[in-house]
Amino acid sequence: MSFRILLILGALSAFGPMAIDFYLPSFPTLAKAFGTDVEHIQLSLASYFAGVALGQLIYGPLADRFGRRRPLLAGVVLFVLASLACALAQSLEWLIVARFVQALGGCAGMVISRAVVRDLCDPLASAKAFSKLMLVMGVAPILAPLGGGILLHLFGWQSIFYGLMLFGALCLIGVLLWLPETRSPSLPAQPLRGALGRYWRLLHDPLLIGYGITGGVAMAGMFAYISGSPFVFIELYGVSAENYGWLFGMNAAGFIITAQFNGWLLRHHGPGYWLKRTVWVYLASALALLLVAMQQPEPLWPLLLPLFVCMASLSCILPNATACAMAGQGAQAGSASALIGSLQFCVAAGASIVVGVLHDGTARPMALVIMLCGALTVVLALLTTRHARKLSLEF
Repeated sequence: MSFRILLILGALSAFGPMAIDFYLPSFPTLAKAFGTDVEHIQLSLASYFAGVALGQLIYGPLADRFGRRRPLLAGVVLFVLASLACALAQSLEWLIVARFVQALGGCAGMVISRAVVRDLCDPLASAKAFSKLMLVMGVAPILAPLGGGILLHLFGWQSIFYGLMLFGALCLIGVLLWLPETRSPSLPAQPLRGALGRYWRLLHDPLLIGYGITGGVAMAGMFAYISGSPFVFIELYGVSAENYGWLFGMNAAGFIITAQFNGWLLRHHGPGYWLKRTVWVYLASALALLLVAMQQPEPLWPLLLPLFVCMASLSCILPNATACAMAGQGAQAGSASALIGSLQFCVAAGASIVVGVLHDGTARPMALVIMLCGALTVVLALLTTRHARKLSLEF
């Protein structure tokens, strides 16, 4: 796979992190602008999660029927238009609806980028490719909150969504000029009317669902951090919107570095081997995070250390779980990618909602949800890899 295609796929995969992380520093400002509180502003984040969960189920069959390019181009155009609608929002309800539509467009890149990797790579090469995509994707969480904080300070919250509109337009140009159709012409086009039946059959694939949900629960811990960190950092510890971006970027830097380390590990063993080992790092750091949060530390750094390790470990778990889930899904790679992506974001949205429901003015709800996600990730990874061994399909 060429570097140019990897770069484009990484940018398309970054629609999610960009659309989420870019506007996180603006939560308190949006609350003031719309006359509400941060907890209600979090509904715009939950609506984005819901849109991604639903939209992926739409793009999967479209990608298996019409190829990768046409559904992808339609989704990116929708993302650009919805970003403009977000910038023009006059009320919280308007913003929530526009964010939902923005997610419907942006999730095309997330679904189809996974399908393109599956089109071009075997399971081991897929895991390596997903690790490289983490490098490109990881730049978004580093730059997005920092850039969002700067734009917020200089031009107001609307400029954040104009920035997302520009990002989407650049991705659209990249797809038009440099991303070819990757679905093999030898594969039969999957009829749209059979989409529900394909999803039903895929739901009965224990390895696809097992590995997919393992990655989804791990990702839920990340989204608990994403939804809870604006309150913890900005309001609880008094971190400015600009410095919030630096703290968020520090964790994203760990995510990038560990993703490249995962690529090196894959030279020695397959993705399934490393998945069932790195989940323990995730659980241990999540447990340490909860213990620290229970102590209500006055300086912020004791909370940051286990949080850094926790987020960094995810860049080993997510690409390896995805590669294992997508193995053997050739003719229906689009639908398989859509199903696991939708399931993952349903779980992630649930985690972000739970953080809001448990809100008590401390960092404990965020830490508790992350720890529970870590424990469940370990259980799911061990059960799924054990089942793969029984089928002699360990990757």
